[in-house]
This record gives sequence, C-alpha cells and structure tokens, in this order.
Amino acid sequence: MDTVRHNTGKRRFEVEQEGRLSVVDYQLREGRMIITHTFVPTELRGKGIAEKLVSTALEFARSESFGVVSQCSYVSTYLRRHPEDADLLVE
Repeated sequence: MDTVRHNTGKRRFEVEQEGRLSVVDYQLREGRMIITHTFVPTELRGKGIAEKLVSTALEFARSESFGVVSQCSYVSTYLRRHPEDADLLVE
C-alpha cells in the first residue's frame, strides 16, 4: 500500500492505490477533529485501506491533542474494534 498523505488544504488523509484515491475527510473545530467521511473505491475494499487511513487520522488527532467526534459509520466501527483508541472520543 502506498503511503498515507495528510492533505491539510483539503482537510483529509488520502492514499492512492491502483490509480484510485481513498480518503478520510475531517473538520477541525474547538480542539476537536470531526471525522465526517471515509471513502474507498469499491474495487479496493477489503484490503485494509480504510483501516490504515483511519488509524493515521487518529494518530494525528492524538499527536495534536484533539478529541475525536465520529460522524462516519466506518470510524465508529473501527473504534469499537480498537478500544485502545476509544479514549480519543468526545461528544
């Protein structure tokens, strides 16, 4: 898998694989990182791309001391599967 890039101008984490772009979109507000959307093209699903994107986004949130608000069903599922990152969640 290619390296995940942090595209600060578009407020997203992204990775290109097989010429297709996968992303995790976010907003920053009042010390919070609001993750709004995760997208992986259908033909690339099941390869761990979404997990890597979300993991990278959460590492960034932790490094910047942001609380995380999940407005994305994939992120909510990820956090249930990875309780070690659940401490990042805020209302």
